[in-house]
Amino acid sequence: MTKQFLPLSKPALNEDDIAAVSDVLRSGWITTGPKNAELEKQICLLSGAKYAVTLSSATAAMHLTLTALGIGPGDEVITPSLTWVSTINMITLMGATPVFVDVEANTLMTSASLIAPLISSKTKLIIPVHYAGAPVDLDPIYALGKLHNIPIIEDAAHAIGCEYKGRSIGQRGTCLFSLHAIKNITTAEGGVVTTQDAGFAEHIRRLRFHGLAVDAFDREAHGRSPQAEVIEPGYKYNLPDICAVLALGQLQRLDKITQKRTQLARLYQDLLARIPGIKMLSAPDYPHIHCWHLLIIRVDPRIFGMDRDQLIFELKKHGIGAGIHFKAVHLQKYYRENYRFPEHTHLYPLKNTEYNSQQICSLPLFPDMSERDVIYVTTTLAKIFGDTDIEA
Repeated sequence: MTKQFLPLSKPALNEDDIAAVSDVLRSGWITTGPKNAELEKQICLLSGAKYAVTLSSATAAMHLTLTALGIGPGDEVITPSLTWVSTINMITLMGATPVFVDVEANTLMTSASLIAPLISSKTKLIIPVHYAGAPVDLDPIYALGKLHNIPIIEDAAHAIGCEYKGRSIGQRGTCLFSLHAIKNITTAEGGVVTTQDAGFAEHIRRLRFHGLAVDAFDREAHGRSPQAEVIEPGYKYNLPDICAVLALGQLQRLDKITQKRTQLARLYQDLLARIPGIKMLSAPDYPHIHCWHLLIIRVDPRIFGMDRDQLIFELKKHGIGAGIHFKAVHLQKYYRENYRFPEHTHLYPLKNTEYNSQQICSLPLFPDMSERDVIYVTTTLAKIFGDTDIEA
């Protein structure tokens, strides 16, 4: 048993980040202000996007993006079921229909070949998901979208600092990033929309703050312009500066954060390969840089001797946190009871999604971990398997 519980994740914050929050608190401007403006600028520099808009969460980013695109009743949105529930919830709450696409068996990301048969006259949007820190194969998906004149929105919640074929995620199209507490870069809660489209960015910026023509923080007047008017009904999804400032220091350290995650992941790869019934995800076969947001294994109960849920319970008994990313949305209570697959998808099963949803398990991975922690996790897995001769 470890002296302290080893959590699944822990934010990569240091004393300078904490001091920066204190500085904002003393500044007199703690809501959306100059730190958000700086964060948007730095996200653009990192991703290669022309525009970035910070928001209170990635869920807010999804809501406003669907709103800006006019997604509503009668529309279909193609996206994986093996994703976080917020995407499907937002599509459903907009009155649209989520059309679940399967994923490739070993990367757990979808592909153009899986998406293509699901496209119908009602398809108004495709949302591919970058998974666990690896990039989805974008070129064929964008080509498919162009062929059918369907917009592509990248769910990049896991992908900050990730690259696809030499380009940062966010350098093309429109991407939604998460800055939640467990992400590689965090603002505690938060999200970002990046885009190359000035009009789209302005629309998201307006929707995030009541539909007003300007934000509460005007970059020139440093306050709210008295003539600001509601252009359209909007929401209250702005990010406070006391949150935004947390990310600025982390962004400066992002290369080191990714390097440490990669180092730990490679050690995991070596040690986990020795344990029967445990298999990691495969790396994509196209050029990419993995940012290792999650360390995911699949547990084969026929070989390992217990299922994923039992394993998570056993790991907890040994002081090790573990999680599930994700249980397929279409298998969850509300969607099991209320969702009906569109007629044109009835012959297109979610075989890989359902198989992996039962087996995936996320192991601890964060920059403050040591190699000794990784060895403890893998040695514990070997002991749970029942083979004490497997040495890390």
